[in-house]
Amino acid sequence: MSELEPGELLPSDRMQNQVLEGEVTQIHRGHRYAEEGDTFAIDGTTFEVTDVTERTLGDLTDEDAQAEGMENLDAYERLLERAHENFEWDDDSEVVLHRFERQ
Repeated sequence: MSELEPGELLPSDRMQNQVLEGEVTQIHRGHRYAEEGDTFAIDGTTFEVTDVTERTLGDLTDEDAQAEGMENLDAYERLLERAHENFEWDDDSEVVLHRFERQ
């Protein structure tokens, strides 16, 4: 188990603030950035990574999008298209779920 810098897992200050406010409880990334049991702190509040699971974009649901601070899966897809140049949603693309909770 390691202590991570929040920016290693959460790519923006906006997302870190959403985690701190309880609006974001997980993130999918293209690679594994943490292991279960790892921790990170934002403004003195510690969070523990509770689940790291390999998935595909086709596995994602509206509930996943909402746990990442989005209204629904369509909004999540639009966000990815804006954030990543030349991004095209492919249900078979592999992603890694990182779920965390406040300690």
